[in-house]
Amino acid sequence: MMLPDLSDYRVLIVPGLNDSGPGHWQTRWQVHYPAFERVEQDRWDRADLIGWSQRLTEKLQQSTRPVIIVAHSFGCLASVHATRRFPHVVAALLVAPADPEKFGVAHLLRDARMRCPTIMMGSENDPWMVAHRAAYWADCWGCGFVNVGALGHINAESALGDWEQGLQQLGRLRAVADVCLPSLRASC
Repeated sequence: MMLPDLSDYRVLIVPGLNDSGPGHWQTRWQVHYPAFERVEQDRWDRADLIGWSQRLTEKLQQSTRPVIIVAHSFGCLASVHATRRFPHVVAALLVAPADPEKFGVAHLLRDARMRCPTIMMGSENDPWMVAHRAAYWADCWGCGFVNVGALGHINAESALGDWEQGLQQLGRLRAVADVCLPSLRASC
C-alpha cells in the first residue's frame, strides 16, 4: 500500500450512517495514519444534516491548519453543507455519497458548490446513489467525478481492504493542495 505524505495537513474522516466499522477503508486508513481525526456524531443511526454539519463545523473551527476532508455516504452530504464557509479546507474526497433526495435535503444542497478541489467517487451499483446520480450531484457541487465500477456502497461489505484506488485519489488531491499550500499559509 502506497501511503501519500499528508503531514502538512489535518485530515478529517467524516463517516456515514452507523459510523465506519473495523473493516471499512476509512477505519483502516486511520490505523495507518493515527493523526487522522474522525468526526464523531451523537447519533450515528440518525441522518441529521444540520446536526452532522454542526459537528463538522465545530471540528473545523478548532484550527486553521489546512484540512483535507475524507467523507463517506451521508458524511459527504454533511461535508458539502459545512465546508463551504472554511477557506482552510483545501481538498475533499467524497466517496459513495448518499442521495440527498432520499433524505429530503436536496433543497439544502442543490446550490452548494465546493470551494476546494474535490473528487467524488461513485459506484455503478451503490444502493444509496448509483453512479449516474452521483455524477449529477458532482456536477452540481463542482466536483470531479470518478466512476469506480460495481463496488456497491464502497464500504466494509465491498471488501476493499485498505482501498488502494481511494488512496490514489487522495494522493492526487494532496498534490493539488500542495500547489495552494504556500499561499494559504501566507494568509493565515
